[in-house]
Amino acid sequence: MKTQIRPLRAAILTGLFSAVIAMPAPLIAAPNPCAPKVNPCAAKNPCAAKNPCAANPCAAGNRIDPTLVTRPKGTKPYKGNHKELAKEGEKLWNSAKLSGPGTISCASCHTGGAMFQSSFAKPYPHQVQMAVDNAGMKSITLEEMVQFCMVKPMQTKPFAWDSRELAALTAYAADVQKTFKPGKATANPCVANPCAAKNPCGAKNPCAAR
Repeated sequence: MKTQIRPLRAAILTGLFSAVIAMPAPLIAAPNPCAPKVNPCAAKNPCAAKNPCAANPCAAGNRIDPTLVTRPKGTKPYKGNHKELAKEGEKLWNSAKLSGPGTISCASCHTGGAMFQSSFAKPYPHQVQMAVDNAGMKSITLEEMVQFCMVKPMQTKPFAWDSRELAALTAYAADVQKTFKPGKATANPCVANPCAAKNPCGAKNPCAAR
């Protein structure tokens, strides 16, 4: 009797195994459409790179030597036609190549009158808070302010005091000053990080387990 049961049991098990093997693949283990192997949102966020505006280069800290930005006694500025110098100065004003990192220009902070204090409208020399905070300078000329900006925000060396570049940038800054109106300055373009918008991949995954 036992001898007859064993072949019967073996036949049943074989039949079940064959049925399972013959089942359509989707009924066995259909791939989960909500579980892709590579999450398209997991790629490195291009906005995660270091934001040049994250740290305000004009903020107090890392004090500079005032002698770097103070015209040495006995030196004279470059002399030239104001109109021609201002035209050259405008190009320098908009050139990021002037900065040490090569990423910012004068226009990066000052387009549309942004980042100027109301005192910018006053004749130079006068007090500029950034120069007070970072160099202890209670009064500064316009060309010295240009030199200051080269060292502090632009993170590079100041111009030679007799250079045409310094004269050109100072001439253009003087023209910008003439059209500046206190209270009309625009907001700092670096305040709102364009990469700070909500990541569309950060929304709750409808496929996630509850």
